[in-house]
Amino acid sequence: MPNILAYAALIAWPAVAFALFRTLPFERALIWSILGAYLLLPPVAEFDFPLIPPLDKSSIPNLAAFLIVTLALGRKVAIFGGSPTVGALMVLFVVSPVATTLLNADPLVVGPVVVPGIPITDALAEVVKQTIFLVPFFLARRHLATPAAQREILLALVLAGLAYSLPMLIEIRLSPQLNIWIYGFFPHAFDQQIRFGGFRPVVFLEHGLFVAFFALTAVVAAFGLWRAERSAGGGAFFLYGGYLAAVLVLCKTVGVLVYAAAALPLTLFAGRRTQLLAAAAIACVVIAYPILRGAGLIPVEAMVERAGAIQEERAESLAYRLRNEGEVLAHARERPIFGWGSFGRNIARDPVTGESGTVLDGRWIIVISIFGWCGYIVEFGLLGLPLILLAWRARRVPRDGLSPYACVVALILAFNMFDLLPNSPLTPVTWLLAGALLGYAESIARRGAAARQPIETVL
Repeated sequence: MPNILAYAALIAWPAVAFALFRTLPFERALIWSILGAYLLLPPVAEFDFPLIPPLDKSSIPNLAAFLIVTLALGRKVAIFGGSPTVGALMVLFVVSPVATTLLNADPLVVGPVVVPGIPITDALAEVVKQTIFLVPFFLARRHLATPAAQREILLALVLAGLAYSLPMLIEIRLSPQLNIWIYGFFPHAFDQQIRFGGFRPVVFLEHGLFVAFFALTAVVAAFGLWRAERSAGGGAFFLYGGYLAAVLVLCKTVGVLVYAAAALPLTLFAGRRTQLLAAAAIACVVIAYPILRGAGLIPVEAMVERAGAIQEERAESLAYRLRNEGEVLAHARERPIFGWGSFGRNIARDPVTGESGTVLDGRWIIVISIFGWCGYIVEFGLLGLPLILLAWRARRVPRDGLSPYACVVALILAFNMFDLLPNSPLTPVTWLLAGALLGYAESIARRGAAARQPIETVL
């Protein structure tokens, strides 16, 4: 159970965010108010009041940033405007859970188990929760859409990675203990952090998988900055990238190392358009994955065999996960459009006993089972559409006219999306990256439209 310091940290964060905006340049303060909270605040701990969504390490920083930017600083937030498709997706993202709530008011009876229906009063809480989720997306779309702001994003990831590497190394050596020492509890199953005869660091995130993926983003950001600025004396970033890559290996997470094997060559050697095309292709694969999975086009048996070649335990874990996905997908087909909702209704159960050993890991299967295809399309569409739009609109931009920083941010977001298939690292930082790229893609479109307007000659 979280101690008083955990709750005090949550309460204090709005003041910390306000201090960041008072002392740092605006773009830098916005980034650190979201990224810093993600890395430092306690996971799992929350204030759960009636009729409103829980206030935790995601919602409190999002609300604080929104109120500071709009009320204290008087700056605008880009909610509508730009692509009508994005506007429609945002509206559906916020309101579609209302349909999920209304269509799941009935109790679910499975054998001797009765799962209650979802109270109608939860509809408003869902709307508020979904809106809060999108706050970093709104803010970044408006205020982090420039190449300079995207460089700040990459720089923040590198500096945060360097600072976070110290507690990571401590936990790699001593086992994941910092969250226990400081916040009084461990956020997940401890045995899942033991790998290859050692430990995976957790620090203040929910799982060692999240820490490993964050380390990957820092590595990609460092090498991306080195490549963009090596002619201007950015050689230190290469050293930072090498050091962070070594820390990443020590995180002992095979999946993230596979991502690194694909992401680093793209970061170091691919052209800017190639980077954007690769990011868009990854987004398309992720969006289409449930269809491919349901149609039996994903080679699950081959995947299990490959995992077994690395470690038998990993093969068993992957086989169990894929079996769970199949069971939950079959259950989700019974209410495919708006899903089953939460309260355990989305979990596949034994028809005789009503019990379930199902564990949902991937974000995609969680969203489809709770919010149905509508929820999946709007959430993953909002994440993937900035990558697709950016790759499409970059066709008419000279290669040197594309921001190298935006291309690296696009790769980070694309691999974050891909990691939502086996895991669930959808964080405020993810939404921040997506919003920044959407704003950049829309700025390219505006420049192109202005260039195509006829020039009036006054005689």
